[in-house]
Amino acid sequence: MNRIDVVVGIVRDANGRVLVNQRLPGTHMAGHWEFPGGKQREGEEPPVALARELREELGIEVLAAEPLLYLTHDYPDRSVRLDVWKVLEYRGEPEALDSQALEWVALDELGKVGLLPADKPIVKKLGSDPSS
Repeated sequence: MNRIDVVVGIVRDANGRVLVNQRLPGTHMAGHWEFPGGKQREGEEPPVALARELREELGIEVLAAEPLLYLTHDYPDRSVRLDVWKVLEYRGEPEALDSQALEWVALDELGKVGLLPADKPIVKKLGSDPSS
């Protein structure tokens, strides 16, 4: 089975809401919502990959981040390893540089937005960890 290494950023606004984006048409699981991030390149360290992905997708500069969760999820056709980071500080205002829909969502509403199955353990972790 094809395995994909992905870095994920949990980006919050001043009100504590979490940023999610909608997968574009033509992509795996198109239309589902997910936390921002993307594929980690061969030999790329996770913090470097996270900073690159969030700069490319959202136009923000990650100033500080810490690991939150590491998990693997198997889809019928692929396996994804998610290296999830809590973005502690960033510069800039997130914008949809890939023309993806963006939404700021309250923590208690995350379960209702149609997130990817692989992202559901992240929601559980965020809900059980008030400091996240």
